[in-house]
Amino acid sequence: MGKREFCAAALAAALLTGCAGGGDGNGTTATRAPSPVDASAAAVLEDAYTRIVAAVLPSVVQINTDQGEGSGVVYDGDGHIVTNAHVVAGARSLQVVPSSGGSPLNARLVGTFDAGDLAVVKVDGANLPPASFGDSTRLKVGQIVLAMGSPLGLSGSVTNGIVSATGRTVTSQREGAFPGATISDAVQTSAAINPGNSGGALVTLDGTVVGIPTLAAGTGSGDLAAGIGFAIPGDTVRTIAPQLISSGKVTSSGRAALNVTIAQTFSITTGKADGVAVVSAAEGGAAAAAGIRKGDVIVEVNGQATPTTTALAEILANLQVGQTVPVKVRREGKEQTFQVKLGELPGG
Repeated sequence: MGKREFCAAALAAALLTGCAGGGDGNGTTATRAPSPVDASAAAVLEDAYTRIVAAVLPSVVQINTDQGEGSGVVYDGDGHIVTNAHVVAGARSLQVVPSSGGSPLNARLVGTFDAGDLAVVKVDGANLPPASFGDSTRLKVGQIVLAMGSPLGLSGSVTNGIVSATGRTVTSQREGAFPGATISDAVQTSAAINPGNSGGALVTLDGTVVGIPTLAAGTGSGDLAAGIGFAIPGDTVRTIAPQLISSGKVTSSGRAALNVTIAQTFSITTGKADGVAVVSAAEGGAAAAAGIRKGDVIVEVNGQATPTTTALAEILANLQVGQTVPVKVRREGKEQTFQVKLGELPGG
């Protein structure tokens, strides 16, 4: 093995020691051959990768629609497949292609939860092995993970990385028929996530799916930021998917809400976003019950400024249903604060 190859292996495995020995006094550098211990550690990791891929990849599918393509994960033995809502948004036709190949299988939409960017589709009469979803709350930063899916239409692709962080709150923007979503407790990973990976599987080395890759971070120029991707946590999937399978909708989102319809406001002097207008407040909802009404502009929730609708959504995503928080609004040029007992985000 050459020096460059050995360095790459050492970095990937994070188990091997340095790539080069000291100089020999003649201006040259000797390359240290891997010890039996190094080779053994690399072999163990390689074996783990191949075993997990063989076990889990058959449960990961490519989803093709008349709007585009993405990935999905088989959820149960009845042909239900979990994916991202943005993968199937606006689709009039759906087909599923197993990672092992074969003819496309016709699928139908069971239900979507746009606010959390999750959806379930179903294939009838196919023998697709379900994946095992694990406890994403037990993930640790630095833990090795594999991302499986169909990036750029390359079905059955696998990339590796680590859990870079947990508990992130991230927001996706409107995209075609998809209104955008705010995801709480997202898993950040360094595993490569490219267009087409959305809806696939983020898998630990014990073979359990702990997340659904959904977003890749972007740069100011619009390019994707390498090594910064986000996945919906597996625990959220285990909460939402059964509801979609049962009734085609989410009846208990577990997400805090003010129960208002909102719109972005802008300063007439600077042109910058300066609050979130209440277009309507649902009768008996959290905001209305506290005294907030149509025409109010929400400028702060729980001590955090809300200059944009995205900021408001991200703040609410980190609060709890039933929690009472101060909400500051601008009404007829004056600021007022209301104590609001938060309601639940509707699943429809």
